[in-house]
Amino acid sequence: MSDAPANAAFTDRLRVVLISPRNPLNIGAAARAMSNFGFADLRVVNPYDVAFREAKSAVRAHYILERAQVHASVSEAIAGCSLVIGTTAVGHRDLHAPLYRLEAGAQLLREHLASAEAALLFGSEKFGLSNEDLSYCRWLLRIPARAEHGSMNLGQAVAISLYELIRDEARIQDRFPQPAAATAEDLERITGMMHEILDRSGYINERTSKSTELKLRRLVLRLGIPQVDAETWLGILRQVLWKLKQE
Repeated sequence: MSDAPANAAFTDRLRVVLISPRNPLNIGAAARAMSNFGFADLRVVNPYDVAFREAKSAVRAHYILERAQVHASVSEAIAGCSLVIGTTAVGHRDLHAPLYRLEAGAQLLREHLASAEAALLFGSEKFGLSNEDLSYCRWLLRIPARAEHGSMNLGQAVAISLYELIRDEARIQDRFPQPAAATAEDLERITGMMHEILDRSGYINERTSKSTELKLRRLVLRLGIPQVDAETWLGILRQVLWKLKQE
Protein backbone atom coordinates (compact mmCIF):
# COMPACT_ATOMS: atom_id res chain seq x y z
CA MET A 1 0.00 0.00 0.00
CA SER A 2 2.99 2.32 0.25
CA ASP A 3 2.80 2.98 -3.50
CA ALA A 4 -0.53 4.82 -3.19
CA PRO A 5 -0.43 8.38 -4.52
CA ALA A 6 0.27 11.01 -1.88
CA ASN A 7 -1.31 13.92 -3.77
CA ALA A 8 -4.93 14.25 -2.66
CA ALA A 9 -5.84 17.07 -5.06
CA PHE A 10 -8.42 16.80 -7.84
CA THR A 11 -7.17 13.32 -8.72
CA ASP A 12 -9.08 11.86 -5.77
CA ARG A 13 -12.34 13.20 -7.16
CA LEU A 14 -12.22 11.21 -10.39
CA ARG A 15 -13.61 7.70 -10.79
CA VAL A 16 -12.26 5.65 -13.65
CA VAL A 17 -15.07 3.29 -14.66
CA LEU A 18 -14.35 0.29 -16.89
CA ILE A 19 -17.54 -1.20 -18.30
CA SER A 20 -17.56 -4.91 -19.18
CA PRO A 21 -13.79 -5.24 -19.66
CA ARG A 22 -12.86 -8.62 -21.12
CA ASN A 23 -9.14 -8.97 -20.48
CA PRO A 24 -7.69 -8.87 -16.93
CA LEU A 25 -4.37 -7.67 -18.38
CA ASN A 26 -6.09 -4.58 -19.76
CA ILE A 27 -7.63 -3.86 -16.37
CA GLY A 28 -4.16 -4.21 -14.84
CA ALA A 29 -2.70 -1.87 -17.47
CA ALA A 30 -5.43 0.68 -16.72
CA ALA A 31 -4.61 0.45 -13.01
CA ARG A 32 -0.93 0.96 -13.75
CA ALA A 33 -1.74 4.09 -15.79
CA MET A 34 -3.87 5.39 -12.94
CA SER A 35 -1.00 4.90 -10.52
CA ASN A 36 1.42 6.58 -12.96
CA PHE A 37 -0.63 9.75 -12.97
CA GLY A 38 -1.90 9.82 -9.38
CA PHE A 39 -5.46 8.45 -9.68
CA ALA A 40 -6.72 5.65 -7.42
CA ASP A 41 -10.52 5.26 -7.64
CA LEU A 42 -11.19 2.36 -10.03
CA ARG A 43 -14.69 1.00 -10.60
CA VAL A 44 -15.34 -2.09 -12.73
CA VAL A 45 -18.80 -2.91 -14.11
CA ASN A 46 -19.51 -6.55 -14.96
CA PRO A 47 -15.92 -7.63 -15.71
CA TYR A 48 -15.67 -10.61 -18.03
CA ASP A 49 -13.15 -12.30 -15.73
CA VAL A 50 -13.38 -11.56 -12.00
CA ALA A 51 -9.74 -12.64 -11.47
CA PHE A 52 -8.50 -9.23 -12.59
CA ARG A 53 -7.15 -8.35 -9.13
CA GLU A 54 -4.11 -10.57 -9.74
CA ALA A 55 -3.29 -9.08 -13.15
CA LYS A 56 0.48 -9.07 -13.64
CA SER A 57 0.24 -5.98 -15.86
CA ALA A 58 -0.57 -3.81 -12.84
CA VAL A 59 3.09 -3.22 -12.03
CA ARG A 60 3.33 -1.38 -8.68
CA ALA A 61 -0.42 -0.68 -8.90
CA HIS A 62 -1.94 -3.70 -7.18
CA TYR A 63 -3.15 -1.42 -4.41
CA ILE A 64 -5.59 0.03 -6.98
CA LEU A 65 -6.85 -3.42 -8.02
CA GLU A 66 -7.19 -4.50 -4.39
CA ARG A 67 -9.46 -1.58 -3.54
CA ALA A 68 -11.31 -1.46 -6.90
CA GLN A 69 -15.08 -1.72 -6.54
CA VAL A 70 -17.05 -4.10 -8.73
CA HIS A 71 -20.59 -3.07 -9.68
CA ALA A 72 -23.44 -4.77 -11.46
CA SER A 73 -24.57 -1.64 -13.29
CA VAL A 74 -23.30 1.69 -14.53
CA SER A 75 -25.74 3.56 -12.31
CA GLU A 76 -24.18 1.94 -9.23
CA ALA A 77 -20.65 2.81 -10.37
CA ILE A 78 -21.40 6.49 -10.95
CA ALA A 79 -23.59 7.07 -7.87
CA GLY A 80 -22.66 10.32 -6.15
CA CYS A 81 -20.91 11.86 -9.17
CA SER A 82 -22.23 15.18 -10.46
CA LEU A 83 -20.58 14.74 -13.85
CA VAL A 84 -20.30 11.61 -15.99
CA ILE A 85 -18.20 11.60 -19.16
CA GLY A 86 -17.84 8.83 -21.71
CA THR A 87 -14.97 8.05 -24.04
CA THR A 88 -15.77 6.99 -27.57
CA ALA A 89 -14.20 6.38 -30.95
CA VAL A 90 -17.61 7.50 -32.33
CA GLY A 91 -18.03 4.70 -34.91
CA HIS A 92 -21.72 3.87 -35.33
CA ARG A 93 -22.78 5.13 -31.93
CA ASP A 94 -25.98 7.15 -31.63
CA LEU A 95 -24.58 10.31 -30.02
CA HIS A 96 -27.03 12.61 -28.24
CA ALA A 97 -24.42 14.47 -26.20
CA PRO A 98 -21.70 17.01 -27.04
CA LEU A 99 -18.48 15.45 -28.30
CA TYR A 100 -15.11 17.04 -27.47
CA ARG A 101 -11.59 16.25 -28.50
CA LEU A 102 -9.56 15.03 -25.56
CA GLU A 103 -7.63 18.29 -25.16
CA ALA A 104 -10.77 20.41 -24.80
CA GLY A 105 -12.70 17.88 -22.77
CA ALA A 106 -9.87 17.39 -20.31
CA GLN A 107 -9.86 21.12 -19.55
CA LEU A 108 -13.59 21.07 -18.81
CA LEU A 109 -13.18 17.99 -16.63
CA ARG A 110 -10.31 19.58 -14.68
CA GLU A 111 -12.50 22.58 -13.93
CA HIS A 112 -15.26 20.34 -12.58
CA LEU A 113 -12.89 18.22 -10.49
CA ALA A 114 -11.66 21.31 -8.71
CA SER A 115 -14.78 21.16 -6.55
CA ALA A 116 -16.83 18.03 -7.29
CA GLU A 117 -16.62 14.34 -8.18
CA ALA A 118 -16.81 13.00 -11.72
CA ALA A 119 -16.74 9.64 -13.47
CA LEU A 120 -14.85 8.85 -16.67
CA LEU A 121 -16.31 5.84 -18.51
CA PHE A 122 -14.42 3.43 -20.78
CA GLY A 123 -16.19 0.70 -22.72
CA SER A 124 -15.20 -2.88 -23.37
CA GLU A 125 -12.30 -3.73 -25.65
CA LYS A 126 -14.61 -5.31 -28.21
CA PHE A 127 -17.62 -3.00 -28.35
CA GLY A 128 -16.75 0.23 -26.53
CA LEU A 129 -19.55 2.02 -24.73
CA SER A 130 -23.05 0.96 -25.73
CA ASN A 131 -25.79 3.46 -26.51
CA GLU A 132 -27.23 2.70 -23.08
CA ASP A 133 -23.86 3.43 -21.44
CA LEU A 134 -23.64 6.70 -23.37
CA SER A 135 -27.09 7.73 -22.13
CA TYR A 136 -25.57 8.31 -18.67
CA CYS A 137 -23.01 10.78 -20.02
CA ARG A 138 -23.42 14.55 -20.05
CA TRP A 139 -20.79 14.79 -22.77
CA LEU A 140 -18.20 12.64 -24.51
CA LEU A 141 -14.45 12.59 -25.11
CA ARG A 142 -12.68 11.42 -28.23
CA ILE A 143 -8.97 10.69 -28.47
CA PRO A 144 -7.99 12.08 -31.89
CA ALA A 145 -6.83 8.83 -33.48
CA ARG A 146 -6.91 8.51 -37.27
CA ALA A 147 -10.24 7.49 -38.78
CA GLU A 148 -8.85 4.29 -40.31
CA HIS A 149 -7.91 2.96 -36.86
CA GLY A 150 -9.95 4.90 -34.33
CA SER A 151 -10.25 2.35 -31.54
CA MET A 152 -7.47 1.96 -28.98
CA ASN A 153 -6.31 -0.63 -26.48
CA LEU A 154 -8.16 -0.06 -23.20
CA GLY A 155 -5.03 0.44 -21.09
CA GLN A 156 -3.58 2.89 -23.62
CA ALA A 157 -6.81 4.87 -23.81
CA VAL A 158 -6.90 5.23 -20.02
CA ALA A 159 -3.24 6.28 -19.95
CA ILE A 160 -3.63 8.94 -22.66
CA SER A 161 -6.79 10.36 -21.11
CA LEU A 162 -5.34 10.59 -17.61
CA TYR A 163 -2.10 12.10 -18.86
CA GLU A 164 -4.03 14.85 -20.61
CA LEU A 165 -5.87 15.52 -17.35
CA ILE A 166 -2.71 16.04 -15.30
CA ARG A 167 -0.74 17.80 -18.05
CA ASP A 168 0.35 21.22 -16.84
CA GLU A 169 0.18 23.90 -19.53
CA ALA A 170 2.53 26.10 -17.51
CA ARG A 171 5.25 23.43 -17.68
CA ILE A 172 5.09 22.76 -21.43
CA GLN A 173 7.95 25.14 -22.13
CA ASP A 174 10.19 23.54 -19.51
CA ARG A 175 13.52 22.48 -20.97
CA PHE A 176 16.72 21.03 -19.66
CA PRO A 177 19.10 23.94 -19.03
CA GLN A 178 21.21 24.66 -22.08
CA PRO A 179 24.98 24.29 -21.63
CA ALA A 180 27.07 27.44 -21.79
CA ALA A 181 28.07 28.30 -25.33
CA ALA A 182 31.70 28.40 -26.42
CA THR A 183 33.33 31.80 -26.23
CA ALA A 184 33.94 33.94 -29.28
CA GLU A 185 37.69 33.38 -28.81
CA ASP A 186 37.31 29.59 -28.94
CA LEU A 187 35.05 29.76 -31.95
CA GLU A 188 37.57 31.94 -33.75
CA ARG A 189 40.37 29.48 -32.91
CA ILE A 190 38.25 26.62 -34.28
CA THR A 191 37.50 28.62 -37.42
CA GLY A 192 41.17 29.46 -37.92
CA MET A 193 42.32 25.88 -37.49
CA MET A 194 39.65 24.56 -39.85
CA HIS A 195 40.68 27.14 -42.42
CA GLU A 196 44.34 26.10 -42.13
CA ILE A 197 43.46 22.40 -42.40
CA LEU A 198 41.39 23.00 -45.53
CA ASP A 199 44.14 25.15 -46.99
CA ARG A 200 46.81 22.48 -46.41
CA SER A 201 44.52 19.77 -47.79
CA GLY A 202 44.07 21.63 -51.06
CA TYR A 203 40.39 22.50 -50.56
CA ILE A 204 41.02 26.27 -50.61
CA ASN A 205 42.52 28.19 -53.49
CA GLU A 206 44.03 31.62 -53.16
CA ARG A 207 41.23 33.37 -55.04
CA THR A 208 38.44 32.12 -52.74
CA SER A 209 40.40 32.00 -49.49
CA LYS A 210 38.71 35.01 -47.88
CA SER A 211 35.16 34.02 -48.83
CA THR A 212 35.81 30.48 -47.56
CA GLU A 213 36.95 31.91 -44.23
CA LEU A 214 33.70 33.85 -43.91
CA LYS A 215 31.64 30.74 -44.74
CA LEU A 216 33.58 28.72 -42.18
CA ARG A 217 32.99 31.33 -39.48
CA ARG A 218 29.24 31.31 -40.15
CA LEU A 219 29.22 27.52 -40.21
CA VAL A 220 30.98 27.28 -36.85
CA LEU A 221 28.53 29.78 -35.34
CA ARG A 222 25.55 27.75 -36.59
CA LEU A 223 26.94 24.61 -34.98
CA GLY A 224 26.26 26.09 -31.53
CA ILE A 225 29.25 24.35 -29.95
CA PRO A 226 28.97 24.20 -26.14
CA GLN A 227 31.88 25.41 -24.06
CA VAL A 228 32.45 21.91 -22.67
CA ASP A 229 33.01 20.62 -26.23
CA ALA A 230 35.18 23.45 -27.50
CA GLU A 231 38.44 22.02 -26.15
CA THR A 232 37.61 18.61 -27.60
CA TRP A 233 37.08 20.13 -31.04
CA LEU A 234 40.29 22.11 -30.74
CA GLY A 235 42.17 18.95 -29.73
CA ILE A 236 40.82 17.06 -32.73
CA LEU A 237 41.71 19.87 -35.12
CA ARG A 238 45.21 20.24 -33.64
CA GLN A 239 45.86 16.54 -34.23
CA VAL A 240 44.60 16.69 -37.83
CA LEU A 241 46.71 19.78 -38.46
CA TRP A 242 49.80 18.20 -36.88
CA LYS A 243 49.34 15.13 -39.12
CA LEU A 244 49.04 17.30 -42.22
CA LYS A 245 52.21 19.20 -41.30
CA GLN A 246 54.11 15.94 -40.85
CA GLU A 247 53.17 14.89 -44.33
